[in-house]
Amino acid sequence: MAKNISRREFIATAGATAGFAALASMGLYSGWGSNDSDTNSDQLDSKELNCDVLVIGSGMAGLFAAVKAHDAGAKTIMVSKGRLGSSGQTPFAKGIFEFGAQKSNVTLDEFVKQVSESALGTNNPIYTRQMAEHSKARVGELREWGFFDSPLYNKSFNRPIKDRNIPVVERVTITHLIKENGKIAGAAGFSIDAKKIYFFNAKSVILCTGAGGFKPNGFPINDLTHDGTIMAYDIGAKVTGKEWNDGHPGRSINPAACYDGWGDMFEQKPNTTSVSIRHDLGVDMNYMAYQQGNPIKMGHPGEMNNVTLEGGPKRPVLQGSGMESEKRPGGKRPPKGKGAPPGMGGTPVGGSSAGMAIHKSEGLVPINDRCESNIPGLYAAGDALGSYMAGAIYTQIGSSLAGSAVQGGVAGEAAATYASGVKQLELSVDKKKELKDKIFAPLSRDAGYSPAWVTQTLQGIMIPNFVLYIKKANLMQAALAYIEELRDHHMPLLRASDLHELRLAHETANMIVSAEMKLKASLMRTESRCSHYRLDYPETDNDNWQAWINIYKGKDGSMKFEKQAFDSVRRS
Repeated sequence: MAKNISRREFIATAGATAGFAALASMGLYSGWGSNDSDTNSDQLDSKELNCDVLVIGSGMAGLFAAVKAHDAGAKTIMVSKGRLGSSGQTPFAKGIFEFGAQKSNVTLDEFVKQVSESALGTNNPIYTRQMAEHSKARVGELREWGFFDSPLYNKSFNRPIKDRNIPVVERVTITHLIKENGKIAGAAGFSIDAKKIYFFNAKSVILCTGAGGFKPNGFPINDLTHDGTIMAYDIGAKVTGKEWNDGHPGRSINPAACYDGWGDMFEQKPNTTSVSIRHDLGVDMNYMAYQQGNPIKMGHPGEMNNVTLEGGPKRPVLQGSGMESEKRPGGKRPPKGKGAPPGMGGTPVGGSSAGMAIHKSEGLVPINDRCESNIPGLYAAGDALGSYMAGAIYTQIGSSLAGSAVQGGVAGEAAATYASGVKQLELSVDKKKELKDKIFAPLSRDAGYSPAWVTQTLQGIMIPNFVLYIKKANLMQAALAYIEELRDHHMPLLRASDLHELRLAHETANMIVSAEMKLKASLMRTESRCSHYRLDYPETDNDNWQAWINIYKGKDGSMKFEKQAFDSVRRS
């Protein structure tokens, strides 16, 4: 190698190297496109675990699912892609709703009614009531465990888990749910840190895997990619809520810093919140940016330069709701420039939670009030369950964390009851080999597309304001053509050189399927309602669209859609 090289020559060489790398990521240059894997799937160890209830996820919903399943007499195991209480959106959430904790003139019936008014009927009153009714009990247990004593949740979450000796398997990516004889039989995945594949034989499974997005910058959801939802969809579970949009923005200063952009919220101890019905669209900011250009200034959510544009997303008039959207959990106003979420001052940047819907509005379709899916033995809780607890809009501060706690407890007890009446199914040698081949396929490919490049391509297709938030048919159809290309050609050729990249490959595949769901559901809903806004259908259509959209996989493998009337979930 030449020792004397000019700056110009160095830049030229570096540019050529980067160019080859770019071609390689697109599969256009065989040298750089080849897959130099450091892991041979034949060298991987295998570990098999048996339980009555398998809880996938270790956030707030997973905590209560595991505790309540154990307390109901079930042998319970928790498995998590991250760390207990330290991954997903749970560490960000600092306010938890406690109905009845403070004096209020709002009764439980009135609360449910006001949420329905704000949500324009999109909420499920059964789950709205359930969250409020049981929130105080769940908050009381959290208080006993020391949840409110520290801004970090691992220690308080560990207390009830260790007291019950519930096994927790951390840093394991679950990639497949297993269905045998029409019902759930377990799950399979791999360790991110060790060369090991895990098989879980379970009588019932509870998905507490959270929501997800397209790995946007500026919001702490980069490890959430709808994994649970897509795994469940693949074995026949129905999914709902993909057309709705979460509207959290980021800050224009250091927009990619998902922690810095949230001020001191990660340093705050959690607190409780009381009744304060809201209707925070988020999409109205996107509409203003679309019509007038950036930058825009905001006060509290919904207050944009004190300007009301002609047309655009509409808000209901909330009577007697006591809206306090400019206050943080606990009722104290944040110091100027600190603590408040982006969008509560300064210049915001949209798309920071791109790919995620309103909390509790997307996920598995429940068939009753016990968090049960249409697959026998498969349950979901928190943001993995499309319960429509708050509807298609964010209606109550702290209700998301409270809903996760309540639904986790409900699902844990229900799964334990189910498991007590079924026999354990053992996976056959052939089934385990089939799963192993599917899980490690990206490692075995000699060449293909890197998950990083495919993810960046997907982000460029889906995150633009005029595709994801301000919708119209022709642009969504154009985006869908690209997503279908990723699905049909790039997804089957995803490659991985190590276990970290293997995790990314599975996450990228999940995001592609989720993007297809999001575009097709948005095209199907020919109206504007709550956080779904279409320029070509700007009005709310109550004659045809007082219904949720459910998605399921047809017998031919294609994506199928159906309407489900609002308020049609039955009680057990």
